[in-house]
Amino acid sequence: MGEGRFGRLLTAMVTPFDDDGALDLDAATALARWLSEHGSDGLVVAGTTGEGPVLSDTEKLELFRAVAAAVNVPVLAGTTGNNTAHDVALTAEAAATGVAGILAVCPYYSRPSQAGIAAHLGAVADATELPVVVYDIPVRTGRRIDPATLLGLAADHPNVVGVKDSSADLPGAAKLVAARPGFDVYSGDDALALPFLSIGGVGVISVAAHWCGTEFSRALSLFAKGDLDAAIAQHAELLDSFSFESSERWPNPLPAKAVLRAGGHRVGHCRLPLGPGDAELDAAARALASRFPLLHA
Repeated sequence: MGEGRFGRLLTAMVTPFDDDGALDLDAATALARWLSEHGSDGLVVAGTTGEGPVLSDTEKLELFRAVAAAVNVPVLAGTTGNNTAHDVALTAEAAATGVAGILAVCPYYSRPSQAGIAAHLGAVADATELPVVVYDIPVRTGRRIDPATLLGLAADHPNVVGVKDSSADLPGAAKLVAARPGFDVYSGDDALALPFLSIGGVGVISVAAHWCGTEFSRALSLFAKGDLDAAIAQHAELLDSFSFESSERWPNPLPAKAVLRAGGHRVGHCRLPLGPGDAELDAAARALASRFPLLHA
């Protein structure tokens, strides 16, 4: 099993805010360093978990610059939404911040056709020389990116180098891997990390790695070495963490921020429309955090 060009375990990093809800760059750089020292081969900033839709362009560029300068691992910048002209402009600006690549989500809410998706993502790819990882998450965007669309994008735009696949469509991912060797397929679902590796995926872009990065990295490494029983056992120990990441009551990234606060990390609460967590979430987060001593290191 190969390892992706950005590593095997990437953390989709939360964006820290201070008590007034303002971007806290000092806390962001501290968290980025801590994650890179505890299992993360790379980081994604200003993605879904990073509350990208509620960050201004200025905040995003500041965040990209600060995190990229703080760590020695690849940083992917979430620069896109559903406004093509805006996303092209921000992607072009991101290249000067020191990031290693772009994470480009399928345009959400508008529900474009496959042709529209391809044109949008192709325009983003053409705006930069940086490698681009496409983000396919139908539950949030309302559209599945067809594997044929991804193959066409990769053929027409050489810097489209991979996908974060949160569709749970393992047969589709397997076809993509078989049709285009070297295209990096990352699982966007922690619980499906090992199944994705088994069909030729290169790793996972994770939420739970905020607090169990060391353990998760170990599971992936064991799988890569062929020690399947040990990998499955280690992965099984993390299933409760994966289940805690998001729910109808507490959608991602509310739980991740709560676990980090329980571990003593200064990340603040989520901005609206997610809003702050509640006392019951904090209690559940403290119980989970107590099982991961490194979180408090």
